Amino acid sequence: MNALELRAALALASVYVLRMMGLFMVMPVLAVAAMDYPDYSPLLVGLAVGGYGLTQAALQIPMGMMSDKWGRKPVILLGLAVFALGSFVAANADSMVMMIVGRILQGAGAIAGAIMALATDVSRESQRAKVLAIIGIAIGFSFYLAVILGPLIANSYGLAGVFGITGILAILCMPLVKWVVPNGVQLSSGDTLPQKDQLKRLVFSSQLWRLNISVMILHMMITLLFVQLPVTLLNFDMTLDSHWTVYLPVLGASIVGLIIMMGAARGRTPKSLLVTGVVLMGGAFLALSLEDHSWWWVCAAVVLFFTGFNYLEANFPALVSSIAPAGQKGTAMGLYASFQFFGAFLGGVISGLVTDIWSQELAYGIGAASTLLWLFIILGVKEVSRVKRVMMNAEFDSSNASSIEADLLLVPGVLEVTLNSQNSAVYLKVDRDFDAVKARDVLSA
Repeated sequence: MNALELRAALALASVYVLRMMGLFMVMPVLAVAAMDYPDYSPLLVGLAVGGYGLTQAALQIPMGMMSDKWGRKPVILLGLAVFALGSFVAANADSMVMMIVGRILQGAGAIAGAIMALATDVSRESQRAKVLAIIGIAIGFSFYLAVILGPLIANSYGLAGVFGITGILAILCMPLVKWVVPNGVQLSSGDTLPQKDQLKRLVFSSQLWRLNISVMILHMMITLLFVQLPVTLLNFDMTLDSHWTVYLPVLGASIVGLIIMMGAARGRTPKSLLVTGVVLMGGAFLALSLEDHSWWWVCAAVVLFFTGFNYLEANFPALVSSIAPAGQKGTAMGLYASFQFFGAFLGGVISGLVTDIWSQELAYGIGAASTLLWLFIILGVKEVSRVKRVMMNAEFDSSNASSIEADLLLVPGVLEVTLNSQNSAVYLKVDRDFDAVKARDVLSA
């Protein structure tokens, strides 16, 4: 990577870390810290934990499309401003209802697609995977950091402090976007952002809908866990400021489990390991649903949960990328993200409602039962080889598009071709045998 690409990657990764930390820091603390509010109830806790997911799910695709018209940076800055506003509303809330309003506003800053599109705009094709990989690592890092820091900050400054710091972090992101991230040439975004005319086809794709429902259940379960687990830890006389002593070793052990599963996969995503991930999460919830369990039992269950969660969270996007047609990855990933965030909302609502009416153990039990449906869905996912996506530019029209597509399909390593004459873009799905020189020769002929 050159200096500009490295600067862009680090700046956008920082924006992601600061913003996602703000969303995640609340999750391990809200169920306990919110007990001080006069209108506290498990249902309102569930809505507060998962409320951001509803607006994220609704606005993820529209804001991505908006960045094509308004430009990447204006949309990102708008999203950060809305996110900061929501954070300050929640910080100053004197009731659970106002906190939920703040969380819903936080979710309205749905800028993930615009950030990824900007990363694409400012990087060369040969270096784009590295830039996106740095941002991807930052997202995972932000979750682990937030889960550990959240209880510490909440213990010292309360929920208002967590939300206030979140708002400040969002504001600090704005100068990074405005002045540190370089301005790139806005590229055709078929493999980066959703396209309206592709939505209907991909929603009903025989393989992609299975992954969309899978990520919805995945994030439903982690939200359900964080509505319940902090209260479970209170039963062992653990104060909120000591919860990090559970999360830190548990997450560390789950990373070891993830490494073992990744090693067994050998660079592929075998269905057997997807099933294993679902079974680990289901087993963890089943263990937590038992009324009598020890501290060690809870820790072991949470290690199993995060081992399965980490593996599936890391591999589902790669499967979507491999399955989505050439030039349609942006739409596929936009739909995937919408289902992901709706799952977070669903998990909060289900967990809070069940606990409010029945019991915490039943909420865990529903999580375990949902994995039975999930297994049925995941068994229909076909194993696919990892592919690379390439975008090239060429001038063509409807009169020669068919012949260009046919010639490109004869180039070694080319698996799929999609042509977009309006944007002079050629989208390819290729394998390791791809001959880029021959592909360019076809386009220049």
